[in-house]
Amino acid sequence: MNRKHETGRVTTTRSEDRWLFATLAAVTTVTAIVSSLGAPLVPSIASRYDVPLSTAQWILTATLITAAAATPALGRWGSGRLRRPVILGALGVVLLGTVLSALPLGIGALIAGRVLQGVGLALSPLTMAVARDVWSGDRLASRLSLLSVATVAGAGLGYPLTGLLAEYAGISGAYGFGAALVAISLALAVRFLPRHADGVPQVVDLPGVALVAVGMVCTLLAVSEGERWGWLSAPVLCLAAAGVGLLAGWIARTVRVTRRGGQPLVDLRLAARPGVLGPNVVGFVLAFAMYGLLTVVVLLVRNDGSDGWGLDRGPLSAGLVLVPYALSSVGGSRVALRIARRFGAHVLLPIGSTIFASSLVMLTFAHDTFTLALIAMAIGGLGSGFTFSSLPMLIVPHVPSAETGSAMAFNQLLRYLGFAVGSATSVALLAVYGGHDTAFRATTLTMAAACLVAAAVVPMGRARR
Repeated sequence: MNRKHETGRVTTTRSEDRWLFATLAAVTTVTAIVSSLGAPLVPSIASRYDVPLSTAQWILTATLITAAAATPALGRWGSGRLRRPVILGALGVVLLGTVLSALPLGIGALIAGRVLQGVGLALSPLTMAVARDVWSGDRLASRLSLLSVATVAGAGLGYPLTGLLAEYAGISGAYGFGAALVAISLALAVRFLPRHADGVPQVVDLPGVALVAVGMVCTLLAVSEGERWGWLSAPVLCLAAAGVGLLAGWIARTVRVTRRGGQPLVDLRLAARPGVLGPNVVGFVLAFAMYGLLTVVVLLVRNDGSDGWGLDRGPLSAGLVLVPYALSSVGGSRVALRIARRFGAHVLLPIGSTIFASSLVMLTFAHDTFTLALIAMAIGGLGSGFTFSSLPMLIVPHVPSAETGSAMAFNQLLRYLGFAVGSATSVALLAVYGGHDTAFRATTLTMAAACLVAAAVVPMGRARR
């Protein structure tokens, strides 16, 4: 049984060490897999429930908004002795959400279940905090790297699982399988998570959580429905204004709470300190481009080609196109670790951003066959592996041990905000650019440009500091 060492670090036997890491990896990967269940089915869901594609896309966007709001809250609640019960409770919420989504109760229940599943994506920073309690040195760096990329790999693995299960068991079967995976992860967590942790639970700014969540819903609803309702229509303008206002209010509240010596939802001063700001910026930009890429590739595979682009394949192919991405993400993280040891972790961000941008550029000019889509996704996975595996290596050394969970939670919040924005914006861009092959090319080039800007700006910021 794991126990506290007199230095404050949890000590484990070799067998417990292996099982603990397996548990942390399972929690991170399975919750990411569950979060991505259904993505290849977005076009089918739109057709089945007779809703626009932008509405069906909310089975992804809703999950990511929940993750963005829940991540800093769970990072605070789980910063001390409540870490274990917070992780176990969150897994219980995810299990409830997968069961709800598996029931044939309509798209409303499906989206509601997806909202609950988003809580699972908030667990990644807590698994990293557990790792820091237990390991140190090269072992800590290696395991932080793997846990960071597990979210990306898990999302990629969720797509082919969805496609395969959908071919034979439908939507209910896919989420039923997800519920079984979550139940297994919950059982492992009950058995192997450390029962002790340093620190005391921190106060959570619940009004801040509400401002972030409602602000993001309003903003992304305006983006996703703008083409259908009219970009200058009263509903869209009101939603956009409300969303921006709520998010600005959250920032103002954070500054006010910080000045008064309280605990805001996130510590913006910690997030903006040298060595942390750059990874946070790149995390958001690459997350935006990543989910944009995943969305447009699924649409590319499923589209029937009637408007000049599309491969007209089923959900299984839409899932399989993500396999190279997932495998390359894991492989890229291992290569990135060796590069970081020799040249420093700071070189990984511009390299990863440039590689990811190259995958989007390739897809822009070569997307006529399924093989080309597979190659582009493999390149994109390599860029993701370089980037996301380097983030904890860059952030953790620059923050106090007690603030590890909070710092990684904010980085994860930015990632999930980027995922949500990329999920909604990619569909909106296709509509704004006209919906034809030219629109597909313009959308991928827009996302590639964002990656290249991040690759250029971050090294400049590092030199100034």
